[in-house]
Amino acid sequence: MAYSHYILTCGGTACESNKGIEIYDQLNAEAEKQGVLDQVQIVKTGCFGFCERGPIVKVLPEESFYVDVKPEDAREIIAEQIIKGREVKRLLYKEDTEKKSTIAVEDIGFYQKQFRVVLRNCGVINPENIDEYIAREGYTGLEKVLFEWTAEQLIEEMKISGLRGRGGAGFPTWLKWDLARKAQGDIKYVICNADEGDPGAYMDRSTIEGDPHSVIEGMITAGKAIGAHEGFVYIRAEYPLAIERLRRALDQARDYGLIGKNILGSGFDFDIEIRLGAGAFVCGEETALIKSVEGNRGMPVPKPPFPANKGLWQRPTIINNVETLANVPVITARGGAWLAKIGTEKSKGTKVFALTGKIKNSGLVEVPMGTTLREIIFEIGGGIKDGKKFKGVQTGGPSGGILTGKVLDTPIDYESLTANGSMMGSGGMIVMDEDDCVVDVARFYMDFCVDESCGKCSPCRIGTTQILNVLQKITSGNGEEADLEKLETIGKAMSKASLCALGQTAPNPVLSTIKNFREEYLEHIRDHKCRAGKCKSLLRFVINEEKCMGCSICAKRCPANCISQVTDSGKKRPPYRIDPSKCVKCGECFKNCKFGAITKG
Repeated sequence: MAYSHYILTCGGTACESNKGIEIYDQLNAEAEKQGVLDQVQIVKTGCFGFCERGPIVKVLPEESFYVDVKPEDAREIIAEQIIKGREVKRLLYKEDTEKKSTIAVEDIGFYQKQFRVVLRNCGVINPENIDEYIAREGYTGLEKVLFEWTAEQLIEEMKISGLRGRGGAGFPTWLKWDLARKAQGDIKYVICNADEGDPGAYMDRSTIEGDPHSVIEGMITAGKAIGAHEGFVYIRAEYPLAIERLRRALDQARDYGLIGKNILGSGFDFDIEIRLGAGAFVCGEETALIKSVEGNRGMPVPKPPFPANKGLWQRPTIINNVETLANVPVITARGGAWLAKIGTEKSKGTKVFALTGKIKNSGLVEVPMGTTLREIIFEIGGGIKDGKKFKGVQTGGPSGGILTGKVLDTPIDYESLTANGSMMGSGGMIVMDEDDCVVDVARFYMDFCVDESCGKCSPCRIGTTQILNVLQKITSGNGEEADLEKLETIGKAMSKASLCALGQTAPNPVLSTIKNFREEYLEHIRDHKCRAGKCKSLLRFVINEEKCMGCSICAKRCPANCISQVTDSGKKRPPYRIDPSKCVKCGECFKNCKFGAITKG
């Protein structure tokens, strides 16, 4: 059936949690009620990426881009745009700087510097309909892989592409596949690592939610390259929507003869199973992941031997993360040289980031390698919220470092980030402003690592605990200057001696902040002061009695009754004063003072 309009509604987790399902249902109900079901098709897609302004609804062919949509807006969208042919102006996205409506997505600043390869189908197709994936080059690359290329030719094409592992290490994908291809053994395995656990990261989850067939096609291709006939997707049980769509996609692919026995009559067999993880961060490490898939406790084992030689059930195994595999169908369909034109000399292609924190435009961002941090934060991200000053950006999650404004013009690639004391990681990018305390942030990440350490090796088990204890000592006002040297010594020892990447990289947030924000640590230690006011033990609220108007609002809002009037001031409206011995540092007085008479520090 030919439709005059298509309405794309965001069906990612973020939008669905914000009444996205109700919007989709209301649009269908209104289309039926207003008698236009035969004129419009309403499609639930994956994430559009622009999470800050979701739920998002896009109407084709006009390319109308509606943001912050509510279920009650459905009636107006159908009545105005579908029936009368008029856009709903109040729902159109407006650029903050120009205050004018924009229509086409490409005119929106958030998208202008993006280049979507991995996210090419997210927000475009119905992820639960295999035909829509096929209509956009889906499984065309697989046809070459099954009927035209040998395993050697396929791996050569991957080599030409320059694709490196997007899980964090950046190991050349072609080389990992080639090692497994050459490994001895009749039984081999392919594993997709979808155990995304970094705080603030949701790149892989959103990719599966919006385009599960790209991952499936990537896994089949990898299986053909190494001679494997079975694959596993290891995904967190905490991602129910991604799991549901992946299961549906696997069923559809099986019905179409794309997985299972004798795929498309090629003689090649390959099937895929889902394994649910219990949310252990350490299982993102490949050997711990393998143990979990086998049904054992997820704990890393020493390497070598590497999984490419002895992995799952001691068989040759390759493990690629979701983003890596989602690149593969584009390479096989368009050729490795196509991807190699994008990015830098050593880092080809694009990278997906979950841009979060104190940023105006949070969301999923996909940019060519070599794009600078400044372009992502200030052009795509729109800069810092509420006119605050930029302080730092964390890349690589708990394993990465916090970078300052001095390196904002650094091109993003594996080598550049590592050289500046951070890392690419899987793609988390958390922006911080002047109200963030880097010592407290370092403490938060170390607390996370203490909880997530498997405890198998003492450098990680003891080291993370000792670093956390020192950081808690500093943030409580009991730190000493010698503690900084202690933190650096323990951190460097962990980096060298820990068994797996969790322990080896856990000190990065601490080491990078000591290097880049040393004066802030010294303020905590020498002056017992937290400039951001985040460390509660160091927090002090003081009323400037000259500015105080004696309105009593602060005293009325104080839950500890620690604010009283200065009776001997001689003023007609005596000012108020805070008793620090009773203050619980809740900040209610500071938030409610209308005259700026209360300071914190």
